[in-house]
Amino acid sequence: MKEIYNEIKINETGRNILIGGAWPYANSSLHLGHISSLLPGDILARYHRLKNDNVIYVSGTDCHGTPITERAKKEGVTAASIAERYHEEFVESFNKMNFSYNLYSKTESEFHKNTVEDLFKKMYDNGYIFEKVEEDNYCETCNKFVADRELKLICPECSLESKGDQCDCGHVFTKQELVGATCIDCGNKTTTKDNKNLYIALSKLQKDIEQYAKENTTKWRKNAQNETSKYLLEGLPDRAVTRDLSWGVNIPLPNYEDKKMYVWIEAVLGYLTTTMDFCNRNNLNYENWWKKDKNDIMYMAHGKDNITFHSIIFPGLLLALEDNYKLPDMIVSSEYLNFNDQKFSKSKGIGLTVLEAVEELNVDTLRFYLIKNGPEKKDTNFTLDDYKLIHNEVNNKLGNFINRTLKFKGISEIPEGNMDETIKEILERAYKDITFYMEKMEFKEVTNVILEVLDKVNKYYDDKMPWVLFKEDINKFNDCMYTCSVVCANLSNYIEPIMPTTAQTIRKYLNINEPCWNYIEVNSKQKLDNIEPLFNRL
Repeated sequence: MKEIYNEIKINETGRNILIGGAWPYANSSLHLGHISSLLPGDILARYHRLKNDNVIYVSGTDCHGTPITERAKKEGVTAASIAERYHEEFVESFNKMNFSYNLYSKTESEFHKNTVEDLFKKMYDNGYIFEKVEEDNYCETCNKFVADRELKLICPECSLESKGDQCDCGHVFTKQELVGATCIDCGNKTTTKDNKNLYIALSKLQKDIEQYAKENTTKWRKNAQNETSKYLLEGLPDRAVTRDLSWGVNIPLPNYEDKKMYVWIEAVLGYLTTTMDFCNRNNLNYENWWKKDKNDIMYMAHGKDNITFHSIIFPGLLLALEDNYKLPDMIVSSEYLNFNDQKFSKSKGIGLTVLEAVEELNVDTLRFYLIKNGPEKKDTNFTLDDYKLIHNEVNNKLGNFINRTLKFKGISEIPEGNMDETIKEILERAYKDITFYMEKMEFKEVTNVILEVLDKVNKYYDDKMPWVLFKEDINKFNDCMYTCSVVCANLSNYIEPIMPTTAQTIRKYLNINEPCWNYIEVNSKQKLDNIEPLFNRL
C-alpha cells in the first residue's frame, strides 16, 4: 500500500506529542487552500522534534462516502479505484510539499477498517449507539434510500438548483425541505419510507463535551471557540452513524449487513487507528500518546469547516469509548485561503493544485508564504505577485546573507574569531520568542521573528563592512565572519520547521549533522566548498 512513513526517535525525557492533520477527501485534487490549513501540523511536528519531544504525526486519505461513489458512477469505474487514484496523488503532493508524517495512511486500509469496527462495537456495548426508525428519503424508481447529496431541489434561500446536502449559498436543508426532492440518478421525485439506522447519543454526552470545551477553549483559536460554543448552546442532537451505502466500513452488528458506517465517524477515528498502526510497527504502546497525561499535548490541524468534527464529534466518540482517552488539547483551525479573490474551484479552473504549484514555485518559499500570508486568523488571498514578493524578500534577506557570508571572496574556510556578544544575545532571544509563538500556534509571528533577526544581522554585516576589514584589520574581519557563520548555523535551526530543505542545505555547507533547538556555534577552519545560492530571484 502506498503511504508516507517516517521513523520516530524516542527520547525518554521528551513529551509525547500527537499531531493529527485533517484527512483529505478522495474525490478531487489537493489545492493550496487545503495545504494552507494542514501546513501548521507539519510545522508543529518539526518544531517539537527539534525540542526532542516524541512526535507522532498522523493523517490519511478519507476514502469512503457518497461523493466517491457518485464520481465512480460518472466515470464507469469502481469507488475503490477512485479512492486509490486520489490517495496516490495525495501521497505525492504531501511528499513534494515536504510534509513529515510519521504515518499517512487511508481509511480503506484493513487495519483501519478492522479497528474502527471494534471501536464502534465498544461504543454500542457502552450504550452510546442505539437503533432508531424514522422516515428517510426513498427513490421508488431506483428502489433505494438516497443520501442528501443524491438529491436535487430548488434552494428556498437563493432559488437556484442545489444538491440536497448544502447549497452553494450556504443554506443547509432541513429534513422537511428534502421531502419530494428529485433523485439525481433517475430524475424522478422521491418519497419517504421508514428506515432503520443506528445513532450516536450525543445528547447523552453533551455535559461531558461542555466540560471538556470549558477546560480547553482558551487553547483554541477564536473561530474554534465561537463555532463550538454555538453548537453546544443549540444542544447536541443524536446523530446517525449508519447509512445505506455499498462502499465503506461494515457495521459489526447483525441485521445491518446492507449499511455502512457514516464516513464522518470512521474518518475521525482514523487519528486513533493510525497511531495504533504506527505504534504496532515500532513496538510502542499507543496509550503513551492517547491516554490522559498532563505533560502531553494533542494538536488537531484543519480548516474552519472541520472545527466541530474535532471539537465536538471526535471528543464525543472518545468519551463514548469510556477508556480514559485523552481528548485534543489544541484546535489549530485555519480560516480559508482564496485565489485571486475567488474561492478555489477545480471545475471553474480557479487556483493551483499542489502538484501544479510545486512545478512552478519554490517549495520552501511557498511554505513560508503560506504561513506569513496564510489564513491563520482571517481569510486571506493568494496571488502569484504576492508570492513573488515574499520569495524575493526571503532571497534578499536570507539567501544573500548566507551567500555573502559563506562565499566571501578570499576565504575558503570559516576563520577563527570571537563571537559578537550582542549578536549572540539576539540569536538566543530568537529561540525564546519562536518557542513562545510556536506553542501559542501563532505561526505568522514566527516568520516575523525570523525576518527581524535577518534584518538585524544584515545590518550588522553592512555596518561592519567586512570587505573593508579584510584589507585593513584581519582580526576584526575574522571576528565578523565567524559571528556571521554562527548566525547562519542558528538560522538553519529557526527555519527548519518552515523551510526544511533550505535548512538542510545550510547545515550541509557548515558540516552540521542534525538541527537542534538551542544556540550553537560552528567549527572554525570548516572548509567552505561548493556554496551555491539558496534561491533564484523571481
